Amino acid sequence: MNPERIYQILLAPHVSEKATNVAEAANQIVFRVACDASKAEVRIAVEALFKVQVEQVRVLVVKGKTRRARHGLGQRSDWKKAYVRLAPGHDIDFTAIQ
Repeated sequence: MNPERIYQILLAPHVSEKATNVAEAANQIVFRVACDASKAEVRIAVEALFKVQVEQVRVLVVKGKTRRARHGLGQRSDWKKAYVRLAPGHDIDFTAIQ
């Protein structure tokens, strides 16, 4: 894979109440990823950037909400997120990354 592509796949960690519960219960991390990223690309990017072993990747597309504004109806953009299950004994600590 192109080294520049690795940095374009993972956009940010997704922090929510559900993501926190999943991280504690199932050793999973949730990321916002590029809309054209595949499961294999997400796996390669996480393993290369964080030096961990990935056990499983699940991706889903979050549909953008339709919002009412002064000028009529608007639409937020769709985005993709990935649930990445890490192998036992592996962990990603975002507070230590600089």
